[in-house]
Amino acid sequence: MIFVHFLTLVMGFVLLVKGADYFVEGAAGIASKAGIPQLVVGLTIVAMGTSLPEAAVSITASVKGSNGIAIGNVVGSNILNILIILGITSVLIAVPIRKSTLYYEIPFMIFITLLLLGIGFFKAKVSRASGVIFWILFIAYLVYLFFMAKKGNDEEEKCNDSLIKLVLFLVLGAAVVVLGSNLTVNAATKIAEFIGISDRIIGLTIVALGTSLPELVTSVVAAKKGNADIAIGNIVGSNIFNILFVLGTAALIHPIPYSKDFIADGVFAVLAAIILLLAVIKDRTMKRPAGIIMLLTYGIYFIYLLM
Repeated sequence: MIFVHFLTLVMGFVLLVKGADYFVEGAAGIASKAGIPQLVVGLTIVAMGTSLPEAAVSITASVKGSNGIAIGNVVGSNILNILIILGITSVLIAVPIRKSTLYYEIPFMIFITLLLLGIGFFKAKVSRASGVIFWILFIAYLVYLFFMAKKGNDEEEKCNDSLIKLVLFLVLGAAVVVLGSNLTVNAATKIAEFIGISDRIIGLTIVALGTSLPELVTSVVAAKKGNADIAIGNIVGSNIFNILFVLGTAALIHPIPYSKDFIADGVFAVLAAIILLLAVIKDRTMKRPAGIIMLLTYGIYFIYLLM
């Protein structure tokens, strides 16, 4: 029986990754036709697309009462996104970062990560009121990106695919992600029950890793192709979306208890964001030593989870 659940979990992850891939291809193609700058595509469309698995899984988990997966998926994914994905990316290739990302987006990411930690520490749940706050900040972030897009003057290659094909990719991708999220949450919950561990640990590790696969693929491929704006923007944007859009939406649908066990995880999420800031603050480039430090930090975090 446990083998079936693991098989279902893998199938769910495959659907999440492929669905997000189709969604990103469709959305990025439509954005390209509209002449939207590469950085904005990374911070919004690609970030939202690669955050679709987290959104689908956390909202589904929240509705089904699997609160450990709902919170753990977002916090775990944000830690993984920085320490593992950017760690691996910068070990492979030095990744430059834009001034706006250094001075605005990364500090904003640190602020909302601290805000989530504060809500969890003092309120012990992400309430509907917290969801409203997250959504107000999310809209403010989108407004900021809108004005940044208007200032953008990047030279972009236009997408040659037809609009109908791109829209079909968009719709198909979203549908596949929803199906994958249901399979993932159900299988992960069953596995946690069978093994006898909390859904918090499952959410922070297995589910977080599975839903972060799109970010990993997107960032490594983008960095290798020289699209550093998408590599960095994708991770920063995804982490912002995960807290403001994913948890904000999930909390509006159903308030989510924030277990005290998650406090330490929240601290690690803040630490990961600060490490990223320190890694790029000197010459706006993330290099191999920073990547090694990130990977070692995640190793320490993983040992903590096993204790």
